[in-house]
Amino acid sequence: MIHQYINNGYRIVLDVNSGAVHVVDSLAYEAIGLYEDHTPEEITEELKARYPLEEIREALADIEELKAQGTLFTEDTYREPILDFKKRPTVVKALCLHIAHDCNLACRYCFAEEGEYHGRRALMSYEVGKQALDFLIANSGSRRNLEVDFFGGEPLMNWQVVKDLVAYGREQEKLHNKNFRFTLTTNGVLLNDEVQEFVNREMSNVVLSIDGRKEVHDRMRPFRGGKGSYDLIVPKFQALADSREQKNYYVRGTFTRGNLDFCEDVLHLADLGFKQISVEPVVADPEEDYAIREEDIPFICEQYDKLAAEMVKRLGKENEFTFFHFMIDLTGGPCVYKRLSGCGSGTEYLAVTPWGDLYPCHQFVGEEGFLMGNVLEGVTREEIRDTFKECNVYTKEKCRNCFAKFYCSGGCAANSYKFHGSVNDAYDIGCELQRKRVECAIMIKAAAAAQGE
Repeated sequence: MIHQYINNGYRIVLDVNSGAVHVVDSLAYEAIGLYEDHTPEEITEELKARYPLEEIREALADIEELKAQGTLFTEDTYREPILDFKKRPTVVKALCLHIAHDCNLACRYCFAEEGEYHGRRALMSYEVGKQALDFLIANSGSRRNLEVDFFGGEPLMNWQVVKDLVAYGREQEKLHNKNFRFTLTTNGVLLNDEVQEFVNREMSNVVLSIDGRKEVHDRMRPFRGGKGSYDLIVPKFQALADSREQKNYYVRGTFTRGNLDFCEDVLHLADLGFKQISVEPVVADPEEDYAIREEDIPFICEQYDKLAAEMVKRLGKENEFTFFHFMIDLTGGPCVYKRLSGCGSGTEYLAVTPWGDLYPCHQFVGEEGFLMGNVLEGVTREEIRDTFKECNVYTKEKCRNCFAKFYCSGGCAANSYKFHGSVNDAYDIGCELQRKRVECAIMIKAAAAAQGE
C-alpha cells in the first residue's frame, strides 16, 4: 500500500507497510501513481507527452529498484506478529493515579465532570496509593521501567499524598530493581516554588493545561465562579518551563468549535516562550455547542497545514518549537506491537480511582461496565482485559486500508466506545484529523531533511 500527497510544495510518497518515505519530482510522482495498475508501456504512453522518454525509463527503473529494496510497494508482514504478541502474558507497565477526584476549575469540556468522574468527589489516600504502586510492581514482570502519572481532577489538591507516594516509590524501586518515571498533570492554579522544586527533582515529565489565547482559555477553563484562570497560570507555567530548560514538559490545550483557528493558539503559546506544545481537538457529545462537527474538518485541516508551514519556516531558529501531534519517528519509531495496538489501555496501562478501582484508562473511569478490579485483588474481570488485548488495526474494519494505521495504531478505544459503543471501532472525526496530522508531520521531516536540520 502506498499513499501519495502534496503538502507545502513537497511531493511525498509513503510506503505504508515499510514506513519508507520518498520525496520525489513530478515525473516519479505520476509514475508511482500509475505503477500498480499499468504496464511500463502503458505508463510510458501516458506520460510521454509531458516528459522525455529517457527520463520516464529512468524513473521506472528507479521504482523497480526501490521495490526490490523493500521500500516501495511492500507487502504487509505485521499480521502474524500481532497474533504472537496477543498470546504473551500481560504485564502492567503504567498507572494513571487519580490522586484527586476534585478540581478548582470548572472547564466546560471536562470529560471528568469537574473532576468527579460520574461519581463523588474524593482524594486518594496514601494507603490506597501505596497499594496501587505495590500492584504495579507485582504485575510488571521483569520490566524495569514503570510509569506513574498523577492525574485528576487537579492532583495538586492532594499534594502531600503525591509527595509521600513518590517517596514510597523511590524506596520500593531499590528493593525490586525497578525505575519509576513519575509525571504530573496540572492546571497550575496551586503551582508554587515548592511544587516546582519538587517536580523538577522527581518528575520525568509535567503536563501543563492551557488552551492558548487569553480569551479562548478563560472562556473554557474558568474558576467555578466564572473568573478566568489565564492571568494566574501563565507566569507560573513560563517559570516552570524555563526551570526545566524547556525540556520534559508539555503545555497541553484543547481546541473546540469556539476556536477552530487553533493554529493561532499554538503560535500564541510558542510566542509566550513555550517550546513543547500540544493542542488537541475536543471530543464531546455532538449536542454540545463547542463540539467539533464533520463540516468543520476541512477548515481544521487547513489550520494543520498552516501550522506545519509555519513550523518549517521556524526550523533551526530561536522561535522553533515542537508540536506533539506532528512528532513522528521515521527511522525507528515504536515497536511493532505499539504500531499495531496503541497505548496499551486495558492491558499494559490502567487507571486507578481514589478508592483503588481499576479501569482500562482515565477516560473509562466511572463507566461501571469497564470496572476491571481493584489494587488489592488485581484484575478480576479478565474478559475486559482480553477485549482490549484484541484491539488492533487488523480487527478494526476502518483501519485496514488506512495509510495512517501504523502511526495512530487504531486510535483511541475510549473515543470509539463513546461514539460507537465498541472499543473495536474508530472515532471518524478523529480519524480524519489524524490522517492530516500524519501528512503534516511527514512533510516537516521532509523539509528538515532538505534544509539539513
